[in-house]
Amino acid sequence: MSAVLVKELRERTGLGLLECKKALAAAGGDIDQAIEDLRKSSGMKAAKKAGRTAADGVVATRLAEDGSYGVVLEVNSETDFVARDAGFLAFVDKVLGAAFENKQSDVAALMAGELEADREALVQKIGENITVRRAQIVTADAGVVGAYVHGNNRIAVLVELKGGDQDLAKDVAMHVAAVNPQVVSPADMPEEVIAKEKEIYSAQAQESGKPAEIIEKMIDGRVKKFLSENSLTEQAFVKDPDTTVGKLVSAAGAEVVSFARFEVGEGIEVEKVDFADEVAAQLKG
Repeated sequence: MSAVLVKELRERTGLGLLECKKALAAAGGDIDQAIEDLRKSSGMKAAKKAGRTAADGVVATRLAEDGSYGVVLEVNSETDFVARDAGFLAFVDKVLGAAFENKQSDVAALMAGELEADREALVQKIGENITVRRAQIVTADAGVVGAYVHGNNRIAVLVELKGGDQDLAKDVAMHVAAVNPQVVSPADMPEEVIAKEKEIYSAQAQESGKPAEIIEKMIDGRVKKFLSENSLTEQAFVKDPDTTVGKLVSAAGAEVVSFARFEVGEGIEVEKVDFADEVAAQLKG
């Protein structure tokens, strides 16, 4: 079956890869006939749901026993009610297991077979759109990976340490969940971000009417403060504000290499429709 036809049918219906392949095969490759057949079947029920925004759901992690690697995953539903459903959570666990066993972070590759069929069946059963949004593998080359999940699976973090142990990595992951740093250290902050901050601080400082050399010092001071507040190693550790995360880790003979932080629904724009407008649109349709 032509991959181009399958892709077009997926785009036109919102259905999964396997269902589109089956529909096209049954229709002899006629995409319009496939759509007509799908409209007559329950398949289009799933397609309609695929148009709705799935911005709730859960995040989850799994670690190798030796802490050599871990996976963090986000699976979305439309409502918190479904995010607590046993069938939904069982699906999440199955996807998590597949990502972990195969060290697979490519969602398209992960969902190319049986898992996509499971997702489609769950959409039909539960009556909401469900999407596997993202996955990330974190591997420790010379240390350990630790994990922390917070707030009924709303925030999940993996932290990679060079040296140290899983307990220390978990403590740092808990801090990342709570404080949400942008980068590991000030040196990791993208130049464009720093430039934007300088632009903002410069505009603010100009209004002070102070001499240029004083303004320059003001800008430098604010940039340093920004880097300190947004860099993990410079932040005051949540369990002991008298020390920084960097000092905590260094005292244990370790170093923070990287972290991955997933929060349910972050970055997803949810369309808000006025109820009266929605009813009017349905009447027009």
